[in-house]
Amino acid sequence: MRIVVTGGAGFIGSHLCDALLDRGDEVVCVDNFLTGRRTHYDDLLALRGERLTLLEHNMSNHIQVDGPVDAIFHLASPASPIDYLKYPIQTLKVGALGTHNALGLALAKDARFLLASTSEVYGDPEIHPQPESYWGNVNPIGPRGVYDEGKRFAEAMTMAYHRTHGVGIHIARIFNTYGPRMRLMDGRAIPAFLCQALRNEPMTIFGDGSQTRSFCYVSDLVRGLLLLMDSDLAEPVNIGNPVEMKILELAERIKEITGSSAPIEFNPLPVDDPKIRKPDIRRARELLAWGPIITLDEGIRHTISDFRPRLDQGEGSAS
Repeated sequence: MRIVVTGGAGFIGSHLCDALLDRGDEVVCVDNFLTGRRTHYDDLLALRGERLTLLEHNMSNHIQVDGPVDAIFHLASPASPIDYLKYPIQTLKVGALGTHNALGLALAKDARFLLASTSEVYGDPEIHPQPESYWGNVNPIGPRGVYDEGKRFAEAMTMAYHRTHGVGIHIARIFNTYGPRMRLMDGRAIPAFLCQALRNEPMTIFGDGSQTRSFCYVSDLVRGLLLLMDSDLAEPVNIGNPVEMKILELAERIKEITGSSAPIEFNPLPVDDPKIRKPDIRRARELLAWGPIITLDEGIRHTISDFRPRLDQGEGSAS
C-alpha cells in the first residue's frame, strides 16, 4: 500500500511510519517541522530510503500528492501543551483547515482516512472513565481550547466527509502516550519527570499531584491505529491504557526506577487542567481485539534508554 502520514516526523508519526515500513508499505511523510523533528525522518530515510519520501508541507495549505494513495493517517498538529499554547492559531488552523485538506486528498484519491483525535475532546470530564459516547466538558475560550476545539471540529469535519461524500473514515481518540523519540522536556509528564530525575533536578508537579492520568506506550498505540485503519469502524474509538495513576505516584515511580535523588516540588495547576483521565476501552477490546501490552515500568525503562544518551549529548529543553 502507499500511505500518507501527516505529521510523520513527530513522536507518534515517526513510530507509525516505522511500523508501516516494517510491514512493507510505501510511505509519504508530510511535515512542516513546526514541532516534528527532522532527525526522525532522516533516521528512517537512512534505513528505508527506497520506500519513504518526504513532502515538506504545511497542512493548513492545500496539499497535492502525485500518484496513488491508499490510506491517510492525519496526525499533523501540535500535541504538547507548551506547543499548542505557543502556537495557538497554527493549532486551530491545522485542526480545521489541515483536516479539511487531508480529507480532500482522501476524497480525491479514494483513500481511507484516519484522524488522530485526542482524549482532550472530553475536556475536564464529569464521567469517569470516559466512554466514546461522552460529549465532553470543554472550555472553548480557555487557553487549552485551541487544541480541544480544534480536534472536536476535526472529528465533526471527518464525519461530515463520511456522511456526505462516503469517505471511509476512522477516528482514534488517543490518550496520553509516551516512549522513545519524545522531545526532552516537552511539557508532558513522563518526559519532564524523566529529564529532571536523570539530571537530579527538582521534579515539578503542577497542583498537589492528585490529578490522574493513564499512560500508553507508543508501540501499543501504533498497533491500535493500524488495527483501526484496517477495520470498518467509523465511530470514534478510544486508544489508551486504562491503568490510572496519580501524577504524584508517577513522579515517585520514575524517581525510584531512575534511582534519582531529585526532590519533588509543587507549582500552581494550569488553567483547565483535567483532574481525571482514564479511557474506557471496551469498544477497542471488543471490536478490534486491542489492548495495551507494555507495562508502565517496562515502557519507562525503554524510554530511559532513549533519553539518557540524548541528555549525555547535551540535548535539552529546546530539542
